[in-house]
Amino acid sequence: MGMKEDIRNFALELDIDDVGFANVSDYKSPRTTPLEQILPGVKSIIVLAMHEMSHVESPNTCIAMNGRLDIMEFSRHCNFKIAKFIERKFHSKAMTVPVSYPQTMDPKNGGGTVAEVSLRHAAVAAGLGSFGRNNLVIHPRLGARVIFTAILTDIELESDPPCTEDLCIHCDICVKTCPANALEKEGITNVNRCLSKSQPYGLGKAIGFWNEFISKTPEEQRKMFMTKDYWQMYQAQFIGFQYFCFNCYKNCPVGMK
Repeated sequence: MGMKEDIRNFALELDIDDVGFANVSDYKSPRTTPLEQILPGVKSIIVLAMHEMSHVESPNTCIAMNGRLDIMEFSRHCNFKIAKFIERKFHSKAMTVPVSYPQTMDPKNGGGTVAEVSLRHAAVAAGLGSFGRNNLVIHPRLGARVIFTAILTDIELESDPPCTEDLCIHCDICVKTCPANALEKEGITNVNRCLSKSQPYGLGKAIGFWNEFISKTPEEQRKMFMTKDYWQMYQAQFIGFQYFCFNCYKNCPVGMK
């Protein structure tokens, strides 16, 4: 077997749902950090696809977020094991790219964050799907309920065949059910609108809370500490972030059984 099949088989044995390979020459993401600045000599991206399970359907936001934390922990474990396998077996460099944080946080980004590596664009370059109207990558088998992680390596690998099929059925359900109206313009997600609903206790809430807090009397400040807003904000910051909306994942009919 070749290197690609060795790596693919190792990943699938870890219960990864799908694996794709992209040569860096096929990775097109103008807003993210040039890959050479992350791993000098990088040649390829190995992209791992993991299916989002039924937690995204739960009306209980704690349970829904817990499922996402589970998959993030699982993905980190798999990323590390695969990177270690590559370094040990092929005596090559390998760096893991997580599904989410840490990311570069900068107010110049207009309220959002820009990942070091665009996992969506990497997934497309690796033949793992195509963009849908929801601006998520739709996988041919898993549909929209899929998240990606990646591994950068200095091994020269050919890209897998691209997914040329338009997997989106253009039903516009994602647009109509978005509580933030963040998908009005095709090809663009209004990040600030999305965050207002998907992460209502994130950075924006924290800035607003503390700006209000400093103008209050000591007695009013004590009362603010006993509000639901403060407790939810504390929890979201403690775990890094907390999603309250999975609509664009759960409502897409593509790939649903």
